[in-house]
Amino acid sequence: MIKLRLRRMGAKKQPSYRIVAAESTAPRDGAFIETIGHYNPVTDPATIKVDEEKALKWLMNGAQPTETVAKLFTKVSVMEKFQAAKQHTP
Repeated sequence: MIKLRLRRMGAKKQPSYRIVAAESTAPRDGAFIETIGHYNPVTDPATIKVDEEKALKWLMNGAQPTETVAKLFTKVSVMEKFQAAKQHTP
């Protein structure tokens, strides 16, 4: 099963994250399939950059986002686009 989740990057006490598609059994900072975006909670306001095309491709192919990634996708309106695309596809 493929999950869309956060991979921790950055120095000690300076976290930044990559949003990646990874096998659910892979470790948090281990192997991943593709990078979808970046999230930096340290900046004010937090920086969220998502490649919407890649995110929608993975969601349409059945990848499950974690709770945190789903909230980030909602902030940048990827989830709304996914719901709309899902309703138009039989």
